[in-house]
Amino acid sequence: MSLMTWIDERFPATKVWNEHLAEYYAPKNFNFWYFFGSLAMLVLVNQILTGIWLAMSYKPDAMLAFGSVEYIMRDVEWGWLIRYLHSTGASAFFIVIYLHMFRGLIYGSYRAPRELLWIIGVVLYVLMMATAFMGYLLPWGQMSYWGAQVIINLFSAVPVIGPDLGVWIRGDYVISDATLNRFFALHFLLPFLLAAVVFIHIVALHKVGSNNPDGIEIKKNKDANGIPKDGIPFHPYYSVKDTVGVAGFLFLFAAAVFFAPEMGGYFLEPPNFDPADPLKTPLHIAPVWYFTPFYAILRAVPSMAGSAFPGVLAMGAAIVVMFFLPWLDRSPVKSVRYKGPIVKGAIAIFVVVFILLGWLGTQPVTPFLTLLAQICTVLYFAFFLLMPIYSKMDKTKPVPERVTQ
Repeated sequence: MSLMTWIDERFPATKVWNEHLAEYYAPKNFNFWYFFGSLAMLVLVNQILTGIWLAMSYKPDAMLAFGSVEYIMRDVEWGWLIRYLHSTGASAFFIVIYLHMFRGLIYGSYRAPRELLWIIGVVLYVLMMATAFMGYLLPWGQMSYWGAQVIINLFSAVPVIGPDLGVWIRGDYVISDATLNRFFALHFLLPFLLAAVVFIHIVALHKVGSNNPDGIEIKKNKDANGIPKDGIPFHPYYSVKDTVGVAGFLFLFAAAVFFAPEMGGYFLEPPNFDPADPLKTPLHIAPVWYFTPFYAILRAVPSMAGSAFPGVLAMGAAIVVMFFLPWLDRSPVKSVRYKGPIVKGAIAIFVVVFILLGWLGTQPVTPFLTLLAQICTVLYFAFFLLMPIYSKMDKTKPVPERVTQ
């Protein structure tokens, strides 16, 4: 009896390998945009491994946290590298996820039968944001402390339950040692929950099959053996292709880690190299770059009766509206390749608006920038809320029966 036979009698190793790799048929016309799903899993593994190593030397104590990070950077062997792999990895994670989501947007990967797949993906995005926010406080630097102070105080703006909610999140009346301890515990736990949801995301993907740049369902056109005519086994074809993508990504990632880990203050802000001081507020408080589009939306909405709740509501709605995307798009075709100028123009405007909101969230408040943020916020929501209208009236091109190369 061979070793694999012995294992298969006790665990379906070969069955899992065949179903999810060797005999999982993916469309043969994947392009550059399909690298980012596998890269997201690579970065998640990096974040979990480097996070575990950092946790071995980190002290979740308000008096010791900042000093322990400096200890990791200066005295732990290769600690500086592990810390930069983790901090740069956080930004890399959001970069590849944003590009992965953009690919889903342009090729209609949220359309039937992949609605649940898209919803699980948005849940992953929300979990990522929660994990990153809790990790942002841990260095206990000036921007970590005050950035967390601003974000947590937003929950206090919720009517009726706001004040109690803020205290419950902080574990105290101010950000303190209790806050740091619970954020550290959750930041350590959530990546494993994230990995579990990633597994569910992959299972859902392999149930409905991968989308492709043409938006054609390859399962509808099979040969006599039941194999999609326009499909090829994921392994070895796409496992090798993804390896090339990983190599290219690692070149860029290593360049950032070794030559620009702070990325001009966008990955690691200068005030975060100063220990947190509850008595000294930085001149300009802004969250890390991957939160800034939603922070800009928050600031763009005027307060009502001295309450920031309308802005909080808009910021939350900017994320919640993503869940409804599968039902907002009424176009008869999935892929942007066969959609008309109206949808293509809307997507182009949306991308510019999202990037502009990200930049506005890093800038100090001025009357002109506030007006610009308000215009961008209206355009952001208009992209989603008007989609049932403009996607239906848009002229489309005929979709081929077979995928194109």
